[in-house]
Amino acid sequence: MRTFGKWLGRGLLLVVLALVAFLTFAPGYVEAERNGINWQGPYPVSDEARALHDTLIIGDWHADSLLWNRDLTERGDRGHVDVPRLLEGNVAFQVFTAVTKSPAGQNYHENTGDGTDSITLLAMGQMWPVRTWTSLVERALYQAERLYGFAEASDGALRVITDEAGLEALLADRAAGEAVVGGMLGIEGAHALEGDMANLDRLEEAGFRLIGLHHFFDNEVGTSLHGVGDGGLTDFGREVVAEVVARGMVLDLAHSSEAVAREVVELTDIPLVVSHTGLRSVCDAHRNFPDNLMRQIVQNGMDQGGGVIGIGYWADVTCDDSPEGVARVIMAAIDVLGVDHVSLGSDYDGSVTVGFDTSELAALTDALLRAGATEDEVRAVMGGNLMRVLRARLN
Repeated sequence: MRTFGKWLGRGLLLVVLALVAFLTFAPGYVEAERNGINWQGPYPVSDEARALHDTLIIGDWHADSLLWNRDLTERGDRGHVDVPRLLEGNVAFQVFTAVTKSPAGQNYHENTGDGTDSITLLAMGQMWPVRTWTSLVERALYQAERLYGFAEASDGALRVITDEAGLEALLADRAAGEAVVGGMLGIEGAHALEGDMANLDRLEEAGFRLIGLHHFFDNEVGTSLHGVGDGGLTDFGREVVAEVVARGMVLDLAHSSEAVAREVVELTDIPLVVSHTGLRSVCDAHRNFPDNLMRQIVQNGMDQGGGVIGIGYWADVTCDDSPEGVARVIMAAIDVLGVDHVSLGSDYDGSVTVGFDTSELAALTDALLRAGATEDEVRAVMGGNLMRVLRARLN
């Protein structure tokens, strides 16, 4: 009996050690696998491009970095975004989106959303608070807490931006030479509301200012681009759209169905955003709206300059994830939509492989100049258009 007890104790110890090893190493392994870099550098950056890049106000509509178990105040050896790399890339403003549900086996064409949820497994594996294991809104709120925690620990290098006054103060301090980047919270999919408008109050109070209606599946708001069919908004969805407009939030149509996008255009008169996308005429992918629908979207709210699309950096939407490939899509989008309606939407840390991380953005500036962009066009795309929309929408 004593021998059996000894072996049982050893067995339990091995199980505990295996669990500790899994919780310690598995999340990092998963992130490294999901957020790769197809690096083909060193990328050329001319003296002219470097000089211009250092004067730019750069903003990016979409990064999912809060999803992963990394300290964003430290320069990481995996993933695409952290505060040191943002500063190295001269990024002034980064939208951090909270991912709260993502069906296993997700694809760009159809997901039912009722299968295994990979974010539940990730939350458990990364030892998020138990409250996040069963609640989508709690997952969003926890990711907001993480961003505020990083800002507090960053020694002033990261600020959470929630209004126009904070944005203007950030830009003034950067112009005065301060090394600081602004972060704004967004949700990737209004399923995080869990069908309850009171949760929009909670998210707004927590600092969320960009609301993406959909992710990879249909929800209480309406039909996803990757859900079942091409349905539009539900009654609840129309209420959500009206509230987002009334509250001075940014409305994001990335991942929404074409029918939802058309309906939102009919219901609103504000600058709309498609935060991370490509252009169908350049990269013929289901993930990219047709060009004519993109024109309708960016023409909304023209009394405030109109909307923007954020060009992503991964090959599924650009068909080429190199700096030259991304620049090619940007230049085509300028031709199709106009220079005032094109911006950056990397989808960094969004379970995608990219050609360069945020520290190497000067390579994109160089690629744009080599593709024939003027200095004014580079300034508009790299951040000027994003700033215009934020000034139009943030109270």
